[in-house]
Amino acid sequence: MTPGCVYLVGAGPGDPGLITVKGLTLLRGADVVIYDRLVSRELLDEVAPDAIRINAGKVAGCHAIDQNQINTLLVQHARRGRAVVRLKCGDPFVFGRGGEEAEMLAAAGIPFEVVPGVSAATAAPARAAIPLTHRRLSSSFAVVTGHECAKGRPGIDWSRLATAVDTLVILMAARTLPRIARELIAHGRPSDTPVAVTRLHAMGAVTITTTLGAVSRGIDLAPPVAVVVGEVVRLRESLGLERASAVHAVT
Repeated sequence: MTPGCVYLVGAGPGDPGLITVKGLTLLRGADVVIYDRLVSRELLDEVAPDAIRINAGKVAGCHAIDQNQINTLLVQHARRGRAVVRLKCGDPFVFGRGGEEAEMLAAAGIPFEVVPGVSAATAAPARAAIPLTHRRLSSSFAVVTGHECAKGRPGIDWSRLATAVDTLVILMAARTLPRIARELIAHGRPSDTPVAVTRLHAMGAVTITTTLGAVSRGIDLAPPVAVVVGEVVRLRESLGLERASAVHAVT
């Protein structure tokens, strides 16, 4: 039997309107959809009624199915000649383990295609009216994962990253942000550096503005959040986002 194809599709950052046209077309024509926990319910409504749906949701400490099982399912269904959509939050290749899945598919000889999605790394700041780059304030930015700070041997060298770029975007940092803030301050970021924490959801976004020093003393956050650290955060006020979202200042 000729194998089907696996499509690693980015669902976007929560708003169902931010999936690409190609991603939506593939979703509607899929025989099998293996989807992440935070994928919009509205997108799942686009799946054909007779398609197989598999929840591959993950939350800290609890996985519906583990990564090895996901890999096995992708291969098994493709080898049965099915069109498989692996629907991933944000962009498949930005902290979504899409690279690992692509490696596995290539090794198994399964045809696959990557369909990019809008990452929360860019969508969250945009929704909060924070440009990651700005002619006067920021000519560079980096995107990092907050999960690394929870590990005994983190893979991020904060001593180098703290001042290496103008703007930092930190994803998956709801639990580790105070520790990350302390690392950044210890390695040269001023404690009065502005910080924005944005929680994206299907209906929009809620943003908290604060400072690195305040965050280092602790902050209560519910995931998923995207964090921006840098002078560009100050542009929120001049761009007048208050009319479009709930804004709270934390000092």
